Amino acid sequence: MTAVPANESVIFNPFTPEFKNDPYPHYAQLRREVPVHDHPLGFWMLSRYDDVHALLRSGMSVEQRNVGAGPFRKTYEYAGVPIEPRLSGLAMLDRDPPAHTRLRKLVAKVFTPRAIESMEPLIRDLVGDALDELACDGGGDLVPALAFPLPFTVISRMLGMPPTDEDRLRALTDTLMRSVEPVTGPDVLRSVEAADVELTAMIGEAVAWKRHNPGDDLLTALLAAEEGGDVLNGEELVAQVTLLYVAGHETTVNLISNGTVALLRNPDQLALLRARPDLEDNAIEELLRYDTAVHISRRVTLEPYEVGGHVIPARSFVLANLASANRDEAFWGPDAERLRVDRPNTRRQLSFGSGIHFCLGAALARLEGKIAIGELVRRFPGLRLDGEVEWNDRISLRGPARLPVRL
Repeated sequence: MTAVPANESVIFNPFTPEFKNDPYPHYAQLRREVPVHDHPLGFWMLSRYDDVHALLRSGMSVEQRNVGAGPFRKTYEYAGVPIEPRLSGLAMLDRDPPAHTRLRKLVAKVFTPRAIESMEPLIRDLVGDALDELACDGGGDLVPALAFPLPFTVISRMLGMPPTDEDRLRALTDTLMRSVEPVTGPDVLRSVEAADVELTAMIGEAVAWKRHNPGDDLLTALLAAEEGGDVLNGEELVAQVTLLYVAGHETTVNLISNGTVALLRNPDQLALLRARPDLEDNAIEELLRYDTAVHISRRVTLEPYEVGGHVIPARSFVLANLASANRDEAFWGPDAERLRVDRPNTRRQLSFGSGIHFCLGAALARLEGKIAIGELVRRFPGLRLDGEVEWNDRISLRGPARLPVRL
């Protein structure tokens, strides 16, 4: 075994025009040449399906405070912010067992399959209204017309959020999500910390309002959630609500917009989906595999970790490249780079993670994606792109910033 991969001819570099337009050729190169990648900026990256899947299920830490000395920690020290600025490190996404187990059990008591299923009529109404407006205009930018407002409205209604400054809330969640980017500079870290403080205060005010104005919603249910006498304290409650709110819409925006782009660029698969409505559920899994909403997940090794003939030292920050794993030919076969809405094993995609941190909102995202994309392609047989897709400047949460379509 060797502690450091030797002769790395390829370095993960997401800052090229080619990567912004299409990162998948770069991911393929990483899988071929440096599947266990010791990056000079102080983190490791795994790119093959089996390696990524094993890491996600390994029980390794998600708490960044466990990262040892090195370039990654120094970036936070230089910025003068805590290494875990997001939601004070209290959200279940950022906690290890037993804290994670306790928090997830309490949240799962209210974020149930039944609660998600009950949102289907609202989702269908919202999609119908959005498509009516799109039809009146003859097309438009699908991101603000459908992909963003649908999940934003659904999670707001589901939580029972009181009236608030939606534009400011959107801006803050956008900034907060920069914390999941694999390469982050000091200025961004300081912006994330400021957004974290402001967003936490806004959600705290909503929680306080809800205590005096209970309703038939998840926020009220979370206030009452109890397991063996255990309840969420005030700070924990704000952190979980903020996590549900942010994760409940940010990733689904990409699922809807990325999925639409993929179908419009693969007209044979679009035609197959229209001809075979029974493929809708499978198609959503394949769209998640083909261009996932979240490209990168992260873990921190608590002990030396052996993978692919290398040993990653303890207290290393490791990136699991979900998007690369979802196109790994060694797992998916020689047509891994092709979109196939009838792919038989596509539900094994890793877009929602795996193991104890598997996405709690996966069922809601699937439901919203299936209804939004299904109704869009069925209602408008002449649907087509109407110009170039403009991609956002994200690495992990990559998706269109602008998606012009004609009907």
